[in-house]
Amino acid sequence: MLKGTRVALRARHEDDLPILLTELHDDVVNSSRSEGGPWRPLSPGSKDPRLVVDDQERSRVQFSVVELAGGTLIGTAGLWGIDDHNRCAHIGLGLFPSARGKGYGTDVVAVLCHYGFVVRNLQRMQIETLSDNTAMLRSAERNGFVREGVLRSSSWVMGAFMDEVVLGLLVRDWRPGAKG
Repeated sequence: MLKGTRVALRARHEDDLPILLTELHDDVVNSSRSEGGPWRPLSPGSKDPRLVVDDQERSRVQFSVVELAGGTLIGTAGLWGIDDHNRCAHIGLGLFPSARGKGYGTDVVAVLCHYGFVVRNLQRMQIETLSDNTAMLRSAERNGFVREGVLRSSSWVMGAFMDEVVLGLLVRDWRPGAKG
C-alpha cells in the first residue's frame, strides 16, 4: 500500500469492482468525460477491463483509492501507457462524486508521482485532461506539473468537441510533498 497524507493507494479487491462500476461507470456524463470513448451499458457482474487488474499487463498499474482515516473506498487511480524504455507514463484517476472537492485528487497525484518516480524509476509523468476540468488541472499544477499544450477539439464528449490540456512533470522538477 502506498500512503499519502489523506489517501492510500492499495491493490484492487474483487469487492471494489461493483462499487467502482456504480460510482464511476454508471454516471454517464462523468464516464463520457473520462474514458475517451462513448459510454456503453455494462451487464451487472461483467468484468470491465478498465477496472479489472491484469497482473501480467506491464504497461498499466491500477490502484483502488481509499481514505486513510477509515479505509473507505473513494475511487480509482493508476499509471497507464508505461514505457520502460523511455521511462515515462500517464496518470489517470477517478474519484467518487462524494469524494470530489475535498483535496483528495492532489494527494492521489502526489502518491502516483512517488510511485512513478521512486518505485518505478520513471523520468516523466504526463496527464491529459479536459480543459474545463479545473480540479484535475489544479491537482496537477499543485504537484509541479507544467501545461505543455492544448489539443484543440480533440475529445468528443456528450455532443460537443472539447479541448484537452497536456501537462508534464520531469523527475528533476519534482518536489515531493510540494502542494503549492
